[in-house]
Amino acid sequence: MNLTWRSSCCVPPGFRAISSWIHGRPQCKGTLDEIALELTTKGWSTAVVRDEIYIQLCKQTTENKKAESLEKGWELMAICLTFFPPSPKFHSFLESYVTKNQDPIADVMAMTQVVSVLPVLQGVPVTKYAKICGKRLERIFKSGARHGTKKPSFEEINQSRNTIFNPSMFGTTLEEIMEMQKDRFPDYTLPWIQTVLSEEVLRLQGTETEGIFRVPGDIDSVNELKLMCDQWQLPDCDDPHVPSSLLKLWYRELAEPLIPHKFYEDCVEHYEDVEKVLNVVNSLPEINRLVLCYLVRFLQVFSAPQNVTQTKMDASNLAMVMAPNCLRCPLDDPKVIFENTRKEMSFLRTLLQNLDTSFLEGVQ
Repeated sequence: MNLTWRSSCCVPPGFRAISSWIHGRPQCKGTLDEIALELTTKGWSTAVVRDEIYIQLCKQTTENKKAESLEKGWELMAICLTFFPPSPKFHSFLESYVTKNQDPIADVMAMTQVVSVLPVLQGVPVTKYAKICGKRLERIFKSGARHGTKKPSFEEINQSRNTIFNPSMFGTTLEEIMEMQKDRFPDYTLPWIQTVLSEEVLRLQGTETEGIFRVPGDIDSVNELKLMCDQWQLPDCDDPHVPSSLLKLWYRELAEPLIPHKFYEDCVEHYEDVEKVLNVVNSLPEINRLVLCYLVRFLQVFSAPQNVTQTKMDASNLAMVMAPNCLRCPLDDPKVIFENTRKEMSFLRTLLQNLDTSFLEGVQ
């Protein structure tokens, strides 16, 4: 499928794709999901069309008298804001537009524009979409367009859509996770899911299990456990490979890597310099520092000689399987990725062997 992106006074960039998505009537080849994928990919990869995409979305969600297309318009805006920001010049306008629609009166206005808008929207008013868009706009304007050189995928599109109103502890940021749990666990300084899965691995004698963190758990069991955790239910497993696999998945799927991109070069450049490695850790945002230190403290238990004899997972082996879940190479060059893999592993091994994590005693 190849959408038309030529700019003209009659057909702005992305107009047909946006119209197709919102009205549910493809006007070009491909499914609606394919249209959403190409739209977000184009906005992510081509900065000059981003503002026009957001302008069209604002137009489509202003005085829209069709409830279903109104919902689809806000949904598409939320998806786009997962992958690319508006330009600095247009940011203030979009921020103002989203903020205006967070006012409860926006729902009243929507109801006057279309009969039974809320039932058609399945009880989801405009204000809730606008609040989600506001949070995503704030986050992506700070971080910039999605990092890396790999284009968005169908899985990422679906994840972005599904988490609009069903927040998951997977695929989100550490800050959002802490916000999600503050009512349930107001005294926690660490993500509940991190501590509960780590404790489950220990409860199931993971320190005595050969290949822990290397051997994958049964995928169906891992998926079931993931669903339980997203419903804040305590795990109930009998195989330590299941919670260990899910724990690795949680680290790997964080919306922003545990060690943020801006620290990546320092990590792979000074991976064997203990002082500089520790300086990187101490320079991390506080929540990232605490989560990383907790992970290192957890892995240090497994790297103890008496446990290595049973697990066959020493510091080097643990670093090999866990480094990809903490560091993400921002480039897509296979040669660079291959060369950096060893450095990433060495960086984490240096932490396992030298980081003092005693301050985490009793912290949850």
